[in-house]
Amino acid sequence: MQQYIARRGDTVSRIAARHGLTPEHVIQGNPWAGRQPYLVPGQILFLPSAPRKRYAVQPGDDAWSIAALFGVDVNELEKLNPGVGSAYGCTPGKMLVIPPAAPHKVVHLRGEYGPAEVEEDIVRLLDQYPFLQHETIGSSVLGKPLHLLRIGSGPHQLHVNAALHANEWLTSPCLLSFVEQYAAAYAEGKGWNGHNPNKWYSNWTVWAVPMANPDGVELVQEGTLPGDPYYDELMAWNGGRRSFRHWKANIRGVDLGDQFPAHWEEEQARRGVPGPGPRDYSGTAALSEPEAAALAQLAERVPGDAAVSLHSQGGEIYWNYRGYEPPESRALAAQLAAASGYRAVELTGSDAGYKDWFIQRFRKPGFTVELGVGKNPLPLADFEDMALETGLILAAILSNFK
Repeated sequence: MQQYIARRGDTVSRIAARHGLTPEHVIQGNPWAGRQPYLVPGQILFLPSAPRKRYAVQPGDDAWSIAALFGVDVNELEKLNPGVGSAYGCTPGKMLVIPPAAPHKVVHLRGEYGPAEVEEDIVRLLDQYPFLQHETIGSSVLGKPLHLLRIGSGPHQLHVNAALHANEWLTSPCLLSFVEQYAAAYAEGKGWNGHNPNKWYSNWTVWAVPMANPDGVELVQEGTLPGDPYYDELMAWNGGRRSFRHWKANIRGVDLGDQFPAHWEEEQARRGVPGPGPRDYSGTAALSEPEAAALAQLAERVPGDAAVSLHSQGGEIYWNYRGYEPPESRALAAQLAAASGYRAVELTGSDAGYKDWFIQRFRKPGFTVELGVGKNPLPLADFEDMALETGLILAAILSNFK
């Protein structure tokens, strides 16, 4: 049992991942950690030693087949099991200790995925794939950079953003995972799930904003402490609750999903939310918040041929807006639904979203994709499925859109 002192940004899941444990292991040794919404810097936790994965050798096994089975390096297997590579090192029934597998992708979860993880993974992606382009399109209320990755050199432009709503942060690694898989397939000259990334690259330029609401995401994941710039206001807007896991808005309590100049006044009246809070407050004016304004400015600077805003949850794809959408939108939405297993939904009674504004402003196909099913924030275990579904949806646009 080792002692660990919590620091700013720590969560149970992040500590567990860092020490080769599960969140359940951490809570088992510190039951109080499961009863409070967030860890407080300075709290002391007692962590068990990481449990070792073991394997009973089966007939026909050798060191290389076992290493391949668990996705580990055979030399690491040898370190924990001296002699395993010899002729008599893998006799059936022998118990082996299996080393932890190293992540085989840049984008992977190590607890909650927040602004720090986005920055860390972008640095690694740029190092591994020099043809990726990076810039920042502005800053959040608290000054966090709004990152943009660009891939492709084609004349058609696709805008994609994620985590516009704070407690929908699992959409961020989904988008970055697709960028990584696309980049890897292109670099190796390989296909991706039946598609040709080389054609994507020559036909399209993808503009990806992986985390449009970094302040809100951090609030959901880590809470707020006395001394934070908006602490008093946030506690009041949240009704005194210490947990912000239900929070959708930015740090000023403005719902960025209701911030765009597409019948904004009607959405404000329909919502009827008079002031800042966890969700549905439209702000003092359209694009009053720097995060929404940055997305709009990007689209104005580089008018797109299509746009996707990734949200969660519901397993649905919204494709229309007040009849402003072009005729091809319905058929394209059906293709996206067929690729992902989601439902294409003709939505009414909603305004001021990014998709709404994009369709109205440019008369081009725009989509809101509700990834996954459940209650936000969705569990980390849903990431692999959601990442694949994200990729299949974006691939359908890049491959089928004329």
